[in-house]
Amino acid sequence: MTERRKGTAAKPGSRRRRRLIVWSLVLVLASAMALPLVGYLAVDQAQAQEQSRNANDDKVVNPRAEYWREVRDGIAGYTTAEGPEAGILIQNGGQNWRQIRNGPVATYGAWAILALFVVLAVYHLFTGGYKMPDRTGRKIPRWPGIDRFIHWYTAVLFILLAITGLSILWGRAVLIPVMGKEGFAAWLAIAKPIHDYTALFFAAGLVVMIAKWMHHNIPKGYDIQWLLKGGGYLGGGHPPAGFSNAGEKAWYWTLVFFGGAMVVSGFYLLFPNLGTERPGMQLANVVHDVSALVCCVFALMHIYLGTIGSEGALEAMVSGEVDEQYAKNHHPLWYDEVMKGKGGYSGGGAVSPAPASPEK
Repeated sequence: MTERRKGTAAKPGSRRRRRLIVWSLVLVLASAMALPLVGYLAVDQAQAQEQSRNANDDKVVNPRAEYWREVRDGIAGYTTAEGPEAGILIQNGGQNWRQIRNGPVATYGAWAILALFVVLAVYHLFTGGYKMPDRTGRKIPRWPGIDRFIHWYTAVLFILLAITGLSILWGRAVLIPVMGKEGFAAWLAIAKPIHDYTALFFAAGLVVMIAKWMHHNIPKGYDIQWLLKGGGYLGGGHPPAGFSNAGEKAWYWTLVFFGGAMVVSGFYLLFPNLGTERPGMQLANVVHDVSALVCCVFALMHIYLGTIGSEGALEAMVSGEVDEQYAKNHHPLWYDEVMKGKGGYSGGGAVSPAPASPEK
């Protein structure tokens, strides 16, 4: 028994080797678990150093960070270029302007025009617009030739400006997905010059029209009644109105204020080298877009009521005359003046006799 135990007992050298292997494995595993902690310690040390630097910013300033801070604040530097704000590398207000123009201005403007389209379409679908009950055949002079020329002159130019201007405003969101970038670029190369040069002729026509028609559009007390009744288009008969009803006066004064703002702001956009700096240009662009959208909304209503929305209205700007029945219904106070010899255009004019009935 003693000899067998001695024969089977492990040798001292083999036991040491086993212990060495076991401890080596333990050391390897422990090192493997400990090594990631070195990275955490390095990160913690770097964060501590960063916090220390931040705490001492008043004492130690990164010159490059200070440089870009001044750039973002719009502090002027030195440049060999000439012109207003040539020394300003970045004007921080540009981002604010872009967010306003592409955000609320473009979005709400699109919704306003779309909503009006829907309202007019639904109204016309259910009512068919105003239909003149009975024509008398007798004509009343309303617009002389020079007034009709001014109207169509400004109207055509306004439509060109609206098409090209809205293409510029909504082009990226609406036209590029339809036309592609190359197609939109080709269209914009045509639309932009048309918009810029047409604007000058439109401004001249607008000024003449405002000055010539102001005496027709002075607000009167009975205009409130017209507005409360919706001009009679909502039922209840047509309320009192002179040569221009309250709706036409509202369109006229829209052109005075918003059309005027559109022209003045457009002037600054057309001539940016007249001392206008970038903040002024950004403000002018927002004013131009907003005033133009307001004019487009009113123009859409005006076009509808002047064509299919009100029978007989278009005749006034084509032939210069309206049927007697139209005058009675839409401009009763002016019609009374005509009957007394005080109406017509420019204070004159008279009712023409009805055409003779054809002999049977």
